[in-house]
Amino acid sequence: MTLAKEELSSQALQRMSAGLDYGNWTIKEKIALSCNILAAEGHSETLAGQITVRQDDGTFLTTPLARGFDELDADDVIRIDDQLQVLEGRGVPNPAIRFHLWVYRRRPDVNCIIHTHPPFVSTLSMTGQPLQVAHMDATPFHDDCAFLAEWPGLPIADDEGQIISDALGGKRSILLVNHGFLAATASVEETLYLSVLIERAARNQLQAMASYGTLKVLDPALARESHDFLLSSSVVRASFAMFARRVLRHRQR
Repeated sequence: MTLAKEELSSQALQRMSAGLDYGNWTIKEKIALSCNILAAEGHSETLAGQITVRQDDGTFLTTPLARGFDELDADDVIRIDDQLQVLEGRGVPNPAIRFHLWVYRRRPDVNCIIHTHPPFVSTLSMTGQPLQVAHMDATPFHDDCAFLAEWPGLPIADDEGQIISDALGGKRSILLVNHGFLAATASVEETLYLSVLIERAARNQLQAMASYGTLKVLDPALARESHDFLLSSSVVRASFAMFARRVLRHRQR
């Protein structure tokens, strides 16, 4: 009963890595499942929102404009080039994907980007306040969520791409004032995971502010410890698989 916390954390992650079901989906299936998950989480109220995945050949996988996240499956995924020209599949890409390309150019570590306007993130973005890490479930954003304090305009041109990618810097996510959020990581699973968590973190922050007015933020050292554990590969992949199984169960009803 006297093992160090670091050793216990390592043991837990080893058990998770060996003993959990992470699913076995193709990249297109992961994209479609991510869209379905986001729809179930309230991220797909309008045409706004995109998911892109960088491929080894310099092309990108995405979903066609004017298809709801709730109705997409793997066969709907299209392949585009860096000029937004469709190379495979039917439909046209969302023109706002142009600002994703700026992030990809500046961040070789990023392979998947999600951008949406979910209700609570959108509401928080209207207050002009950044996301606060005041709960354990928000710790994946500790020192890892950038903040763009001014809306640069409709993000379909290069100026907006430059501004947003500059503001994101090396972080995994960003809250965009008067707009929404963007998550950018090395995998579909991690980007989807952060996209779900940021909406819930914004909801909790707004509810706490409405009920009390101020927030008790977490100790930075403890927040960093939780950030690293909750962003471990095992936790991220297990979370994605859980979200995926949930939407698949609902689809079968």
